[in-house]
Amino acid sequence: MKECILSAIIGYILGMFLTAEPVAWFYTKKHISQIGTGNPGMANVMAQIGKKAGFTVLIGDILKTLIAMGVSYLLFRKMIGWDAVLYSGMGAIFGHNFPAWRKFQGGKGVTVTVTWLVIALPVWGAAVSIVGGLITIWTGYLPLGAILIPLFALPFAFLTGGVKTGIFVLFSLLIMISRHYRGMIRIFQGVEKREFRKKEEVAETAENTEQPSFEDVVEESLRSQQTKET
Repeated sequence: MKECILSAIIGYILGMFLTAEPVAWFYTKKHISQIGTGNPGMANVMAQIGKKAGFTVLIGDILKTLIAMGVSYLLFRKMIGWDAVLYSGMGAIFGHNFPAWRKFQGGKGVTVTVTWLVIALPVWGAAVSIVGGLITIWTGYLPLGAILIPLFALPFAFLTGGVKTGIFVLFSLLIMISRHYRGMIRIFQGVEKREFRKKEEVAETAENTEQPSFEDVVEESLRSQQTKET
């Protein structure tokens, strides 16, 4: 049990390193909280600073998760085996999403979660991540993919990894829901921004959803009134 706790602590400490923070400072001399949405994640950095900075954040978040799991496994594999990967990976997810040094206001945790799933469930984790990624690209909705990936992984976690692995994946799903439910609400309301779309499609969508001006409303109201009188 002690080794499980230590693995989780190692994961949490490394997970608290938000790659977006030093990357944002390097490129802009601003804290990530001052840029765009303020979210310390790849999407915000890529949208506000550029693709190179965004991919740097992506690689950094993947590496910190792999390092957390690798160190824990090397230290404790003889005592707890594969559980070192489960606990350290979950610790990294918590560290990224709820870092103590940032008043527990971290990133959305998609990259860390996907990295952990791919390692914890080598075949099915990779498969569901690819499927979830394709759905995200097709729909353009980042919150949707963030929730679908651990949701798709859940049954395979129970079937191939056992009850403990299934419970861990369930926790990761609940964390993703807690971090992305506002985005899902915006999707249902039709106001969530869609990514991975051509400029022409974005312009067409904006044109189709353009709100009528005050003059248009008044004119339509007068026309309706005239129709009723005749």
